[in-house]
Amino acid sequence: MSVRTSPASTSTVEAGAYRPEHAVRFVTAASLFDGHDAAINIFRRLLQRGGAEVIHLGHNRSAEDVVDAAIQEDAQGIAVSSYQGGHLEYFRYMKDLLAEKDAAHIKVFGGGGGVIVPDEIAELQEYGVERIYSPDDGRRMGLNGIIEDMIRRADFATPGPEPVKDERPSARWNLVARTITLAEAGDDARAKFEESLRDCAVKDAPAIQPVIGITGTGGAGKSCLTDELVRRFLRDFDDKRIAVLSVDPSRRRTGGALLGDRLRMNAVHHERAYMRSMATRENRGELSAAIQDAIRVVKAAGYDLIIVETSGIGQSDSAIVDICDVPVYVMTSEFGAASQLEKIEMIELADFVVVNKFDRRGSADAHRDVSKQLRREKGLDPQTPVEDLPVFGTMASRFNDPGVNGFYRALIEFVGAKTGLGWKSSLDAPGQQITDVRQTIIATPQCLSWRSGPERARQARVHRRTGDHRAPDLPSRRCARRHRRRQPGPAGTSGSPRSAPGPAR
Repeated sequence: MSVRTSPASTSTVEAGAYRPEHAVRFVTAASLFDGHDAAINIFRRLLQRGGAEVIHLGHNRSAEDVVDAAIQEDAQGIAVSSYQGGHLEYFRYMKDLLAEKDAAHIKVFGGGGGVIVPDEIAELQEYGVERIYSPDDGRRMGLNGIIEDMIRRADFATPGPEPVKDERPSARWNLVARTITLAEAGDDARAKFEESLRDCAVKDAPAIQPVIGITGTGGAGKSCLTDELVRRFLRDFDDKRIAVLSVDPSRRRTGGALLGDRLRMNAVHHERAYMRSMATRENRGELSAAIQDAIRVVKAAGYDLIIVETSGIGQSDSAIVDICDVPVYVMTSEFGAASQLEKIEMIELADFVVVNKFDRRGSADAHRDVSKQLRREKGLDPQTPVEDLPVFGTMASRFNDPGVNGFYRALIEFVGAKTGLGWKSSLDAPGQQITDVRQTIIATPQCLSWRSGPERARQARVHRRTGDHRAPDLPSRRCARRHRRRQPGPAGTSGSPRSAPGPAR
């Protein structure tokens, strides 16, 4: 199958380093029940520096998680570190799954320091594992030598798409993934792409397949929020399927890339979900040049909802608006002065603005400033109530966050109304529209703009007695201590920091 030449072949890389001819993709992880991820983190960084695109899954990953990710990503290689003692069973099972799911071409690499002894290395390599690297290999080849060996062995064109022969999810994933790879190959594979796109088409594909675009600054929590949306959608609609197309930037010098969004994605490990990580490669924007073709592929494959997540953007970037039906802008409270909001074009263009990581200091102030700016940008009445604005405070990393629940319901209903699908969420989970931003979060001293004086200490005592984690207006510890020192102690004596109960630490 023709694939586009990797950017690493036309970029400046280290003198004497091997330059891959293809866009080499690796899935990296630490094995199940294994929290030792220091080694695999070193190797995935070196693979990026060598020009590979690395889809990193993190630690404690099952063999099936790794294999399914490699199939959906159309990777050439899997690299796993295993220090938990079950390496024989783990690597064998991985090879068996690859063969069962018609992906035996994916090469498996591994290592485990002195845990995997020479006899076991020979046994695994005889079973079909491409290479298990030992401490002796490290002394003889060095880290860079091992990385070069891995990239050389994985530098091949993945097999071309084949029509689906059965109804297994992995069969459909293979076809979709390899067709997207053709899209990334550019004009050289255009004819093959169009032919494969016809093979992807399913008879019962929905007539309307909305695309939600999620964009925002780097580190705002876009992947965590996307994962939470996927989880709720799969629970909410048990007859619908969802696809996620996630874009991360390529390095200009080497062509390598960390495609790390799967690290935060747990809900996509589902038979009704598909995820593909894409690198920007030569495209200098926040999207891959092949993103529109990738959307065509997952639509042809019959996915009911598509989410496109961009790489981190700047103030003037808004390319997501051109390819989606509902753009969502994700940000945090750390945008600087309120005047900086006037430079962010997505506040005007987005249908929803999400202020994520709402446990951070100043988030309530940020929500207020964003709401004011949105009223100005969209020409709304300055007195428009906050509950009528599409601005949500969320903590996507928090389990069953009411803010995320409220945002999800509003998003689904908006998509249903805008596209004519009439979707309504029936998800039974606590959540609300924002009438007071403090209702959407765990109230902590770091996340609210506090009132001063005895009222704050009183509310802190109420909070401790009731255990209500959504109670607003908890005081900061400093203010609570200051208030306690002002209070008279027993029998009129001076108060002390311990003379009155303070907020729980």
